[in-house]
Amino acid sequence: MSKIAGILLGIFLALGAAQAQIPTSGNIFVGYSFSQAETSPTTNLNGWEASLEGKFLPWVGIVGDFGATYGTSLVTFPCPPNVFRCGTVNSDVKRYTYLFGPRVSVPVGRFTPFAQFFIGAAHINSFGSTDNSFATAIGGGLDYRLIHGLAVRLQGDDIHTNFFSIGENHIRFSAGIDLRF
Repeated sequence: MSKIAGILLGIFLALGAAQAQIPTSGNIFVGYSFSQAETSPTTNLNGWEASLEGKFLPWVGIVGDFGATYGTSLVTFPCPPNVFRCGTVNSDVKRYTYLFGPRVSVPVGRFTPFAQFFIGAAHINSFGSTDNSFATAIGGGLDYRLIHGLAVRLQGDDIHTNFFSIGENHIRFSAGIDLRF
């Protein structure tokens, strides 16, 4: 009987320790996102960004950040000699990011400034060609608490990718709603 009691005690202690590792708070962000793609010519991209943060300390959280932006690039082909009609082509550009990493935030009254560093992957479809790339992002932003559990967020990130063997930095601006739990 003492073996069973010891096993049960060990299980309850392990469960208690495991529960202490579960994030006690966090937030879900959903919003509009704007950036540019360094195609020829440069293309404005509009889309969305969503993130989920679990806080392991009051000021440190782990974040999963996902985004998609879309745009259309107009390319004009030069006219050869003695040709009066030249062509232009519209090409859809789509870029997706899948990023993970830490976020540090410190609430100050109704404001919560934060800084973050992410690593992950990115995918682009441009002019009928696709490519995948390792991606990093560094940035930050500001949350403004409207009411308990609801804030608005302004955020900026510098995302580095290496599409088609060309290193690029994309500045991404986002704004949206932050649901806190």
